[in-house]
Amino acid sequence: MALQHDKVIGLVIGTRPDCLPDELLQYLSSLAKQYYIMIEFGVESIYDHSLARVNRGHDFAQSQDAIKRTAAAGLPCGAHLIFGLPGESRHQMLDSVDEISKLPLKTVKFHQLQIFRNTPMEILFKQNPEEFELFSLDEYIDFIIDFAERLNPDIVIERFAGEAPPKQLVSIPWGKLRYDAVLQLIEKRMQQRNTWQGKNYKRPVEKKP
Repeated sequence: MALQHDKVIGLVIGTRPDCLPDELLQYLSSLAKQYYIMIEFGVESIYDHSLARVNRGHDFAQSQDAIKRTAAAGLPCGAHLIFGLPGESRHQMLDSVDEISKLPLKTVKFHQLQIFRNTPMEILFKQNPEEFELFSLDEYIDFIIDFAERLNPDIVIERFAGEAPPKQLVSIPWGKLRYDAVLQLIEKRMQQRNTWQGKNYKRPVEKKP
């Protein structure tokens, strides 16, 4: 077990929202008394039609439940989201920030859809390219900044975009830029727009008892 190594002080565990039964959650919670334990969930989308279309095998309600149970157990948790899934409009993608902001998340990681060779997604993309709204680099930079502006500022953004070897992709890479270069462009655009995470976030008003 990794935690038995004297230089390992904790674990960040990536999993699916439908793969965390209460018994396992209780076990991880007990480990957290001695180690740092964090759970990251592949939420990917808040829209059930998108999750079904890409054969995720779970719905958004299961993601909400897993995240809330994990937070209630005292464990920090994160979520991964993909932007550009087939059948989702840019407006829908952006509006999903409001649901994500409601969740008791510590972190989020964002990924633009990247279509890998020799996958069912490649077949779907070639058969129905009109259903995909893939982002150019400039489009994605402005989109992800718009998203960040509306995101709960208490949630830490750990990743703004994904990266994969261009030779493995069917979708056109962003000039073969590495993630660090993309991040610099996002930071520069945010400075130009004089904006920041949470700038347009509207914190819910707590109801008085």
